[in-house]
Amino acid sequence: MVDRVERVPDAPLPFTPQASPAALEDLRTRLRATRWPDAPEDAGWSIGTDLSYLRELVAYWADGFDWPAQEAALARLARFRVRLGGLGIHFVHARAAAPTGPVLPLVLCHGWPDSFWRYSKVIPLLTDPGAHGADPADAFDVVVPDMPGYGYSDRPAGPPLDSIAVAGLWAELMGVLGYARFGAAGGDIGSGVSRYLGLDYPERVVAVHRIDAGVPIFAGDPADLTPEERAWIDRVAAWGAAEGAYAAMHRTKPQTAAVGLTDSPAGLAAWIVEKLRAWSDCDGDVERRFSKDEILTNVTIYWLTGTIGSSMRMYHANAAIPPAQHARRVEVPSGFSLFPADISHPPREWLERTANVARVTELPRGGHFAPFEEPELYAQELREFFRPYRTATTG
Repeated sequence: MVDRVERVPDAPLPFTPQASPAALEDLRTRLRATRWPDAPEDAGWSIGTDLSYLRELVAYWADGFDWPAQEAALARLARFRVRLGGLGIHFVHARAAAPTGPVLPLVLCHGWPDSFWRYSKVIPLLTDPGAHGADPADAFDVVVPDMPGYGYSDRPAGPPLDSIAVAGLWAELMGVLGYARFGAAGGDIGSGVSRYLGLDYPERVVAVHRIDAGVPIFAGDPADLTPEERAWIDRVAAWGAAEGAYAAMHRTKPQTAAVGLTDSPAGLAAWIVEKLRAWSDCDGDVERRFSKDEILTNVTIYWLTGTIGSSMRMYHANAAIPPAQHARRVEVPSGFSLFPADISHPPREWLERTANVARVTELPRGGHFAPFEEPELYAQELREFFRPYRTATTG
């Protein structure tokens, strides 16, 4: 539904997508014709997306939401497309403004259910810290790619790519952009991509920052784990039993769900907004963290690009990563910023087991979407963590 260039260049070229009036009218028609399910009285959010809130959101999407205005705001970011690994890859490349010292290139790796949108608030804070009350010497060149099958990057026609393969693409992208050495940061699936960048390209990645440690996978003797580690793994398993049905669907039968979610914008909104609420530091009120315009910008990107199915298939690919890959330890300097409302809170012992930990910070607020929920806190964490590694990218 989004106008794409027919031939993706081998060298990056500016990219400014624009949805056609016909695509937007089709969206509004579908929204107004939504066939609503019933719901038990007073169910609220207890068994999934609250129906009354979804009706309110869909009504605004149909008749109040201004996608062209949101599209124009996103177009103020420096966006490009380039061919990598046979796929057209969309990315933001925002250069440091008025730096006063060595500039650190930084690739930011998003997760699900989002895209480059996750970092849209934090990019200016990283490229121009002096304009936001911070030290201009902490400026970054920021690169934010959409993973294959997400956002405005191409959907793989064959098997989906796993996090290892995406890390390889991002290492190639940073080379295309002229960065021999760089930092990597991410959360959710992007945490895994950042991890594999550090594992597979240690000569190029100066340090890795993550806001989570991923799902714990341990093939050894549980007796070798500390009590804190065992308790955390049990908590993650309990969370999976109570909240992880979406991930089981993504890992096993994503194509089944993709049919309904690609056909129904209301269904797509329900699938995504429930996670925005459950995983953010919103105390049950999703609009404490995301305005309707912000929620619908994220969802509309998925709708117009038709990428909900391809994004879910990456779970299937990652489920097939060999256990030996999960046992590898990241030896490049690693930092962790742990936000209180995120899905899980790994203990320091697990972080030390799996990475060469240089810094761990417990933040006072924020959740799974920290770069969007708390851009100032997140930007400050990146500035402070990467500060000692800036000179590693210069001669």
